[in-house]
Amino acid sequence: MIKFNPLFISVILIFCIYSCNNNDEIIKSDIEIPSDSLSLGSGVFKYTYNAKGINKGLNIYYFIPQNKTAITPILFVFHGTQRNAKDYRNAMLDKAEQYGFIIIAPEFSEQNFPGGDAYNLGNVFVDGDNPSIITLNPDEQWAFSVIEPLFSYIKEKTNNTNSTYNIFGHSAGGQFAHRFIMFKPKAKVEKIVVSASGWYTFPDSKIKFPYGFKESPLETMSLENIFSKKVYLQVGENDDNPNAAGLRHNEFADAQGLNRKERAINFFQYCEELSQESNILFNWNFNTINNTDHNYILASESAANLLFN
Repeated sequence: MIKFNPLFISVILIFCIYSCNNNDEIIKSDIEIPSDSLSLGSGVFKYTYNAKGINKGLNIYYFIPQNKTAITPILFVFHGTQRNAKDYRNAMLDKAEQYGFIIIAPEFSEQNFPGGDAYNLGNVFVDGDNPSIITLNPDEQWAFSVIEPLFSYIKEKTNNTNSTYNIFGHSAGGQFAHRFIMFKPKAKVEKIVVSASGWYTFPDSKIKFPYGFKESPLETMSLENIFSKKVYLQVGENDDNPNAAGLRHNEFADAQGLNRKERAINFFQYCEELSQESNILFNWNFNTINNTDHNYILASESAANLLFN
């Protein structure tokens, strides 16, 4: 029988604790906890809300930095089409500690928000590609309508006194983010990073939704409300693959460009020119991430620098 020296075992245990804690110092095990007990570090809780008589729940992956105060900024992070909110939160952890901000990453599951209609397009219509008055969902059922109440909820649970929050959305999350500020112009958003969207809703009332404003509640939208927001439109320098997985191609999407980079540039330029023609303040900026393709981790780091550095 092999006997181990107690001193040897102690050394091994200390080594394991140190090694395992190197990253888990920030990432604790994501066991679902009551939302009343949000603590420093990482975690996840279930947020339940009522959408016109229908109860829905979202897993909220969060992170609270060690130096949290009552005025620590809050950042909402919107995941891509894989619905991997946890991964998106984790990609921001080092930056959140460095700059001192709270991460709130809602998981819009396929079960509760199926397909692009319910997530990318905010569940505004039953069928977002074929909008009509008959298929327009009540505002309470829009995915966009979750964010403001969730912000108030997070403020309460973290004793936060901020009146505004920030947004970062990448890929499908970038689609959600730019449409969110269109459909919710009075939202308490301070800064937004719209990153590498596959395609966009242009502020053009001659083009039918979802590629433009026509036949949607956006027809009466004030452009001033949209262009006055502090928006960073972001895309990777090498995010120019026209055959990228999941990239939509049809006559309307391809009119915006043949890849994410072209579409981002064309969308920004269109909005900038429209603001000039309308004599409206344009508070947007364009950011290219050098030597990067469609990488959500590098996009997350870039977004944190834009928002908080």
